[in-house]
Amino acid sequence: MSRESLVFFDDEANEVVLDEREAASLHELTDGLESATVSACQQCRSRVLACLALVDVLDDAPPHPRSKDLRELAEEAPTPHVFVQDLISRCRHRVWRDPGYAEWRGALDDLLGEPRGVH
Repeated sequence: MSRESLVFFDDEANEVVLDEREAASLHELTDGLESATVSACQQCRSRVLACLALVDVLDDAPPHPRSKDLRELAEEAPTPHVFVQDLISRCRHRVWRDPGYAEWRGALDDLLGEPRGVH
């Protein structure tokens, strides 16, 4: 069984968790979500995604088993952004210091009390 790899979440504690296989195939089918990325850590897969762009990327990509769940998360998000936390990486995000980092970190802290996977 594959372990949890990525969690996509919004400011209202809604989340979609992908296992390693799902995350790898999503990244392959969507070019790493680059065209929907507003801000990202340069050392892991944690990032801030524009909701409308994420829906477009999912619509343009070949079918993925979790596309519907991710599309619903993006379409129903209370803000224009959804967030991604890399659950496998032990990254401390030391080089990710643009304003998107603060938004991502605040949403993650609000959602979980403390970041997942950050050691």
